[in-house]
Amino acid sequence: MPVRVHLDDMLHARRMTLTELSERVDITLANLSILKTGKAKAVRFSTLEAICTALDCQPGDILTFEAETV
Repeated sequence: MPVRVHLDDMLHARRMTLTELSERVDITLANLSILKTGKAKAVRFSTLEAICTALDCQPGDILTFEAETV
């Protein structure tokens, strides 16, 4: 999967748990867990905005693109 999710790294850097983030952005723990593990197929801009606001970061701090090698 060329799009990598670095939510766990940002949570660690901010010393915040997934549960705390879930409460701050009003998103279920299950849905955040799916995003954190990279299993999500899509993310709404409003969700990304809420996460970035809570973590005081940019979308590029959470999501990166890595080209697949052929």
